Amino acid sequence: MALGQNGSGRTQLVKEAHSQLDNMKYEIAEELTLGVHQGSEDYWGAVTSRNCGNVGGEMVKRLIYMGENDLVNGSKAPLKK
Repeated sequence: MALGQNGSGRTQLVKEAHSQLDNMKYEIAEELTLGVHQGSEDYWGAVTSRNCGNVGGEMVKRLIYMGENDLVNGSKAPLKK
C-alpha cells in the first residue's frame, strides 16, 4: 500500500484527524441507533448499506459545515498538494 493511503485506497490529507473522524463516525452511528459502538472497530456486518451510507452522508454534511464555518470565521487552513 502506498504511503499516506489507508485500506480504502483514499489518501488521507491529515493523518492526525483519523481518530477524530472515527469518533465522529461512531457518534453518528449512535445517534442513528445503529447498534454499532466504538470498540467493534471495522465490523459493521449487521448494518445495512443504506444505514452505512447515512453515516457517511452525515459525516460529509458535518465536515462541510465545519469547513464553511472556518471560512466565515477566517480560520482557513491551507491545502497541501
